[in-house]
Amino acid sequence: MDEIQKKMLYQVAELDSLPVGAYNIRANGKAAARNSTANIEIIPKNDKSGIDIKIKDNTKNESVHIPVIISETGLKELVYNDFFIGENCDVIIIAGCGIHNCGSADSAHDGIHTFFVGKNSKVRYFEKHYGEGEGRGKRLMNPTTVVHLDEGAQMKMETSQISGIDDTLRSTKADLAANSKLEINESVMTTGVQNAVSEFNAELNGENCSCNIVSRTVARDNSTQHFTSRLNGNSSCSGHSECDSIIMDHASVLATPELLANSTEASLIHEAAIGKIAGEQLIKLMTLGLTEQQAEEQIISGFLK
Repeated sequence: MDEIQKKMLYQVAELDSLPVGAYNIRANGKAAARNSTANIEIIPKNDKSGIDIKIKDNTKNESVHIPVIISETGLKELVYNDFFIGENCDVIIIAGCGIHNCGSADSAHDGIHTFFVGKNSKVRYFEKHYGEGEGRGKRLMNPTTVVHLDEGAQMKMETSQISGIDDTLRSTKADLAANSKLEINESVMTTGVQNAVSEFNAELNGENCSCNIVSRTVARDNSTQHFTSRLNGNSSCSGHSECDSIIMDHASVLATPELLANSTEASLIHEAAIGKIAGEQLIKLMTLGLTEQQAEEQIISGFLK
């Protein structure tokens, strides 16, 4: 990898060397490095671009890194990654994509990640998107995440898009079996004329399953955002969806919640709040010696954590 690619790899996965454990590092449409372990096997697909990640039953305290780096102007790719997680596992999966575009043509990465999480397994999933480059070409990302949780399975997702992505459609779909649990924490910031759309759709099918979605976003300049969440309560279940947004300058933010209860035992809640930074917050920080711009950045940084 060259220095630009190494920098991007650190931005999206905090890697400055090859990680311990299983990994698949993709750079400009090709595998740059790959490693399997005794319990985690990474297999390239034969019929399309992408990999299968197979994790054996009872695998615990292991990790998988699957970052993607694009530094070639005009490169557009669609990648399918399927995760087959056995029963009684406890693993960490670190994804993420970085695009460096200094040319006039658009560069794009569309990734479809599908998770099959076995009974009583726990998965922590981290995904960070980042873009940079001074070219006129856009940096486009359209991540799709599909989650199938078996009985008693748990998945916690932390996704972020903080800088440099011109246009994105972030789609997450999930179905939950009995006693399963899904937690999603999303952080998004848009600037300039960037556009970000986040769509969540969860089918709460099993008894005593639960889903909690929290999205925190900041829209600056002339950017636009649209958050949509749909929770379908099909059993004795609990679901919560929350969208909190800070709006600045001439930006636009739309929040569209949908709750559908198909059972009298379903408990579903949605919360949404859109507003500007409170003046008293700015004044308090400015009395401590910060400029107004520094105070804004401190508030935004804390809000998106």
